[in-house]
Amino acid sequence: MTGKRPREVVSYNMSRIRSEGTKLEASLAKILETIPARFAKHPKIFGKPDFAYPKLKIAVFADSDFWHGFGWQEKKEEIKTNKMFWIRKIERNMERDKEVTRKLEEQGWQVIRLWGHDIDRQPNKCKTVIEETVNEAKKKIAAAKLRRKASE
Repeated sequence: MTGKRPREVVSYNMSRIRSEGTKLEASLAKILETIPARFAKHPKIFGKPDFAYPKLKIAVFADSDFWHGFGWQEKKEEIKTNKMFWIRKIERNMERDKEVTRKLEEQGWQVIRLWGHDIDRQPNKCKTVIEETVNEAKKKIAAAKLRRKASE
């Protein structure tokens, strides 16, 4: 069956899309649980990252391919209905992602953005990226403590 779906059906379907508690988030949480550092889920910091290592100032985002514009130049041509709405929506999401990243970095945070397809298909690659960032941050904190101690 093809054709236009009733507005109520579309509205209901859209209301079911969640920004928290997604399968993508659950997959990323499983990866994070294997890294020996304490992380927070949905920390109350600017940009609402999915996860963060607050003491290390590392924010981790799980960016779904559609909502955050992976392969956008090709994908936007595939949109069949309400094209201008979706183009504006996704491009604004992409713009916001850049703004959030920039602001967090200005505040001293390291930002890790992982694409949904990478989380699903290459979890070890994602783990390596996060683990290396965590380990580097831990080293910097330890070095700063040593410098403070030596100057006392």
